[in-house]
Amino acid sequence: MAESMSSGELLVKFGFINKKGKSKYKFDEKKGYYVPIEGTKYDPKHADQEMEEEANISWNKQYYPTDHPTPAVRYKIVYESFNMSLEEMYYWTINHLRQDAGFPQLIKVQDVFSASENSAMFGQSAQRLSIQEDRASNFMRTIAEMVKTLFQIVRELRILDERLEIYNAWEKSKSADATLKGLYADFAENRGQQMQPGSLYHLANQVGYAALPDLFFNTLVYKKEDVDKVVEGMPGYNNSVKSVLKRKLYQFVVWKEKTHKELVSRKKFQIKYLRQHYTTIKMYMSWVKPYLRHIKRLTMNENQLESPDLIGSFETSTTEIEVLGIKPNPKSDYNSVVMLTYKFNTRPVMQFKQEYNQGPIHIGRGHIHLRAFGWTDHQIDMYKKMRDYEDRELLGLVDEQLQSAMEMLGDDLDKYIKMAEQDLEHEEELERQSKENIDPKKLTKIDSGFGAADPFVAVIKGIGDIASAFIPADTFKKRAVVKGPKGDIGKAISGAKTGMFMVYNNYKKAHQLLSW
Repeated sequence: MAESMSSGELLVKFGFINKKGKSKYKFDEKKGYYVPIEGTKYDPKHADQEMEEEANISWNKQYYPTDHPTPAVRYKIVYESFNMSLEEMYYWTINHLRQDAGFPQLIKVQDVFSASENSAMFGQSAQRLSIQEDRASNFMRTIAEMVKTLFQIVRELRILDERLEIYNAWEKSKSADATLKGLYADFAENRGQQMQPGSLYHLANQVGYAALPDLFFNTLVYKKEDVDKVVEGMPGYNNSVKSVLKRKLYQFVVWKEKTHKELVSRKKFQIKYLRQHYTTIKMYMSWVKPYLRHIKRLTMNENQLESPDLIGSFETSTTEIEVLGIKPNPKSDYNSVVMLTYKFNTRPVMQFKQEYNQGPIHIGRGHIHLRAFGWTDHQIDMYKKMRDYEDRELLGLVDEQLQSAMEMLGDDLDKYIKMAEQDLEHEEELERQSKENIDPKKLTKIDSGFGAADPFVAVIKGIGDIASAFIPADTFKKRAVVKGPKGDIGKAISGAKTGMFMVYNNYKKAHQLLSW
């Protein structure tokens, strides 16, 4: 789950560090973020954090920190209208930035919505949220039961390994032979219950057969064809004892051969079943993640609900959207980046549309903050990770459940899944070569590790964050942190300023606002 961190600490964690703190943190390739070199805490004083101006009064300037890095330039537009839809403000600005200002890549990094409790929009959203929660809870319940079964499968495989270890050492160790004979006498003959008539220990109580158990346990025979020869060569025992000993040794050798084959087949089946079971868990996880994403999107933001702009008895809603416009430069590592941050305080008006049934049109007040940056690809990735950090909480519930099970099962799960992969690839190779009429005796053993394409092997290797529901697929692609990026950051910032000013100035002109 995501830790509770301040905006300054999050900026430091994801690499937005000022000159004072640059030497105090290093990038951890495995974790994917920056960690303190000394100490265990992040210091918000080391954050390269934007300070928002609250009141422009020369003798009493007030500033407060935001959750954004310090931009090169910042513009702000506040537009209020009760005669038009505020969706127009959003689409006008992003289309102008993309098509006219030449920023081809647009990435949405934040989309948060809240509505007042007594509004019609809240009721409609709550109904949809309830449906998503019900379906997600069903999947989560199924995943929990399957993870529980996973422990039983691995436990059974461990028991099979313990038993097979005795079987494999039978001809090499007297102790293994005695152990197997003890299992035969205790469970095969008596079946774990009271002493059965005709069993080894039952006959030992009969007159003349007291030495039978000692003879049985100390006579080493590994092939049923050799039983008669070995027993007949034992001097000093009458024919009745030898006859019973032959029968018991022959039954034991046959029992060992049959049960050995049965255990080997059972282990192969369990390994294949483990792989199928694990893949099914991953399938259910992939199914539940979209529902968790929808739940996160439909859940009202607590900070917005406490805002004075959102009153419970009013028909009001609040929306926050953040979009990055990126213009890459093939000759430089620095990209021109324009960040558009929208905050809408609106009055949703429900209107009936024949093609979409009933839907809201948002009318009210909109704020746009435009910020210019010169960022590398690594900085863009780190900013997206920072925005996605808290949104991963629900998804973490699913992945954490499976990850905890894997940690408790230890290396055994890793070992058995690798065996399943090797068997599967070997069978595929046998099938392929049989179609090509290749002699199976010439086949070599396939030595295969984890396949990167396998959906669950990636998790075991720690590649982790099972395709995230809230995070785009390219978010977790590790890019090499290049020391001293090539190119001029000033040109990238200048390009971002030019594109940002075009959007700012042309929007004001197009909407008949004061401009120059």
